[in-house]
Amino acid sequence: MLRHLLSDILSEVNILESDGPPEIEVTGLSYDSRTTQPGQVFFAIHGFHVDGHDYIARAIDKGAVAVVYSDDCPETPGQVRTLRVADSRLALSMAASAWYGCPSSRIPCIGITGTDGKSTTVHFLWQILRKAGFRTGCVSTVYVSTGNDTEKNPFRQSTPEAPEIHAILSRMVENGCAFAVVEATSHGLSTKTHRLSGVRWLGAVFTNLGHEHLEFHGSFEQYREDKCRLFGGLTANDDQKAFGIVNADDENSVFFESATSHQVIGISLTGNDADVRITGIDETPTETSFTLTYRGASLRTSIRIPGRYNVFNTAAALMAAHFASGMSLPELARLTPELRAPQGRMDEIVAGQPFRVIVDFAHTPGSFDTVLPILKSSTEGRLILVFGSAGERDTGKRALQGRSASRYADIIYLADEDPRGEDPDAILREIAEGCEAHTEGANLYLFSDRRHAFRQAMKQARKGDTVALLGKGHESSIIYATGPVPWDEGAVARSILAEMGYRNE
Repeated sequence: MLRHLLSDILSEVNILESDGPPEIEVTGLSYDSRTTQPGQVFFAIHGFHVDGHDYIARAIDKGAVAVVYSDDCPETPGQVRTLRVADSRLALSMAASAWYGCPSSRIPCIGITGTDGKSTTVHFLWQILRKAGFRTGCVSTVYVSTGNDTEKNPFRQSTPEAPEIHAILSRMVENGCAFAVVEATSHGLSTKTHRLSGVRWLGAVFTNLGHEHLEFHGSFEQYREDKCRLFGGLTANDDQKAFGIVNADDENSVFFESATSHQVIGISLTGNDADVRITGIDETPTETSFTLTYRGASLRTSIRIPGRYNVFNTAAALMAAHFASGMSLPELARLTPELRAPQGRMDEIVAGQPFRVIVDFAHTPGSFDTVLPILKSSTEGRLILVFGSAGERDTGKRALQGRSASRYADIIYLADEDPRGEDPDAILREIAEGCEAHTEGANLYLFSDRRHAFRQAMKQARKGDTVALLGKGHESSIIYATGPVPWDEGAVARSILAEMGYRNE
């Protein structure tokens, strides 16, 4: 069993006061009293629903030999070491990095942040580096890889807690990975969680910024500031190869550029004066091609994936691979036709039905504005949408989702996404307020039961129509007040098509 001296793993943590044995050996890190094991150090952190300080006694009963806390600590047995810090979440992040031997200093880490396109860009960059001959790991909302093939992300949150992040990075190091590509969410970057505070970054990519997670961050400005922390982390890296890449077409890119002293390049698809210019975008239902110009040299490449929005994701992945690996852009661009989109991104369900069924993770107003025009323009008949909005999350985006959907959809079905502890029907009503061009009962329907909404949408579909199932994508559950219920968007769609007599792949 791996053991460390407590003083070693807390060497980078500012201890305000301590009590108990002057030195102690620990067998692991814990932040959940339910899973605390004998010999571990327990970090009392503030959760979103419970406070770990209320469970210190339980953690000690389970065998914790040390406690790190920031508020109040109850009286503890004399053999238990207690340490007060200013922020126990930050202490956990620093300790997790130290416990695993500071893995991010032993493997170059490239972080991808933004409102939309993070997982896709992670997946594209991971594929490019692997196809270029570099063993590479990744962590995203959809997948985790420690150097081999991807596995479905086992965590319900896109960015796991700090101990899981550093454990994954450590396995990448052990497996001989040359790079780690990490989806850096605003929650993970925030000082409220410090999940990524102990990670050292070689590269940072900013995709875009839209309306999302304001219930957590409090304001758009704080949301942006938390995202910018990824680029601020580059400054702590004295490696002159450290780099940033931004979407120059997003007005917020200047904040990301100014957050670091390292080189930052911009990518533009709209003709803005940027380091990288994308022109000549040609789209078909199965392929998108474009010309990338950088430092006076141009190259033509393509991806066998529809959608103009994937052009930025591809260009950003190409540039990140170029800066990280040192390989030339022409060498790397030859690999892009081999790229595949991650699960739940414009997945088409084919079972012999005369209408198209698409599964996509789009769940923000920005992603709706990006995906829906593509679905509309590629649909011969009517565009039928099924979607919802997450409970206990940014309520301001709900009407915006409805407004965007109402601009493009012929028929809308509103259904549960992850209502959590909120009233599911109330959530759907808030979305419906934005569906100004639709009338309930005529071309707008509210069914909290997502399966029933799927069934009704597909029964109404005719030849040439598109039924788009949005918001869940790759996710494996729907979260209700009583807890998560297993869910597979694609499998449910196929089962309903089978009920209708369509079973041919």
